[in-house]
Amino acid sequence: MRAHERLHSNLPVDRRNLPGHRVFFGRDTPLQLDCGAVLADFPVAYQTYGTLNKNRTNAILVCHALTGDQFVAERHPVTGKDGWWSLMVGPGKTIDTNRFFVICVNVLGGCMGSIGPAEVNPATGELWGLRFPIITIADMVRAQTMVLDHLGIEQLFAVIGGSMGGMQVLEWAALFPERVFAAVPIATASHHTAQNIAFHEVGRQAIMADPDWCDGEYWRVGKRPHRGLAVARMAAHITYLSESKLTKKFGRRLQTGKALSYGFNVDFQVESYLRHQGITFVERFDANSYLYITRAMDYFDMPARYGGQLANAFRDTKVRFCLISFTSDWLYPTPESRRIVHALNAVAANVSFAEIVSNAGHDAFLLDEPDFRRVLGGFLAGAAQHRGLAAANSR
Repeated sequence: MRAHERLHSNLPVDRRNLPGHRVFFGRDTPLQLDCGAVLADFPVAYQTYGTLNKNRTNAILVCHALTGDQFVAERHPVTGKDGWWSLMVGPGKTIDTNRFFVICVNVLGGCMGSIGPAEVNPATGELWGLRFPIITIADMVRAQTMVLDHLGIEQLFAVIGGSMGGMQVLEWAALFPERVFAAVPIATASHHTAQNIAFHEVGRQAIMADPDWCDGEYWRVGKRPHRGLAVARMAAHITYLSESKLTKKFGRRLQTGKALSYGFNVDFQVESYLRHQGITFVERFDANSYLYITRAMDYFDMPARYGGQLANAFRDTKVRFCLISFTSDWLYPTPESRRIVHALNAVAANVSFAEIVSNAGHDAFLLDEPDFRRVLGGFLAGAAQHRGLAAANSR
C-alpha cells in the first residue's frame, strides 16, 4: 500500500518505503533527553543533496521548521509537491548543491521516519503515542549530531534554518560551536513569547477536542483527528502571513461566481484558502507529532538556560553568524533577531544582520524573495572564501 493510500485509510505511513536515509542510533549509547528520559535503538530519517567533498568540509545542515521535513529539494513522497525549499536548494541555486553537500534531518518527534509518537516503541512493539517522552529543540540538535557522526562529518560549513529551524541553528551554535563554521538563523527568536505559546495552545486544544483524537490513542481504533489537526493548521497558518499579504491576495473577495450564502458555507476566498491548507496538511502530518513539536518550541528559552543572559550562550564563539528577518513577520518580528544580534555583539562575535523588506509575513523565507536570496548567497560566498572552500564543481 502506498503512503498516500495509507493516509486516507487512517493507517500509519509505512516509513520504511520512504526515499532517503533512515538510520538507527542509541544502541550502544542511548540519547539522554532534557526531560530525563533516554532513547535507545531509535530511528532518525534524513535526506542529502549534492556530494560531500574529499575533506568533508562542504556540508550544510538545513534545519526544517515545525511543519517541514527532510524532503527539502525534491518531489515530496506523500504529497507529490515540490520540496519545501526547492527555490533555495539545488544545482546553481542559492544553496548550490554543485558546491555544497546539503543534509536535512527529520526532527525528533517528527512523523516522516524519525522517532516520535507515530513510531514503534521497541520495548512494547506498539506505537509510542503519548507515551513518547517530551522533547526539546536541544534534543533535536543532539540527535542531528549523531547523523553527522554517522556521516563522518566533524564540522559543518554552515547550519541554516528558519523559524523552528532557526532555533535549532541557535542551539547548534551554543551547544556545539566547534562543529559549526557559519550559522544562519532566519526569522526566529531566542525564546518563545507568550503570544507564540498561546497560538500553539489553541492548535493543541483543537486537536484534543476532536472526538477522533481518542486521548491520543486514535491509531488503536483506526481513526485520525483530521478535523482538529486541520483547524490547528488553519490557525497557525494565519500567523505565517501578514495582514497586507492576506488583503492583497484575498481582500473580501467572494468565491468565484458566488453570492453571499447567508449561512456558514465558504463565502470568502480566504476561507477557502485556509480550509485547503488544513485539508492538505492532514494528508502528511501526525496529530500527536504536532503536539510534541509545538511543545518543544514552547519550551525553547535560551536566555533562561544561561542565567538570563543570552550572550552567555555564545561567549568566546568562533562561529560566523548571519541573522535575517523580514519587515512584515509578526510571529518572530525583527526585534527578536536584533536581540540575538545584540547578544552576539556583547561577546564580540562575528555577526552580520539584514532585515528584508517584504509583505509576505513569516513565510517570506520560504518564498521567492530576491533580496533574501542575495543576502544569504552573499554571506555563503564570503564564508566559503574565508573557509578556503573549493569553487563549484571542484572536488
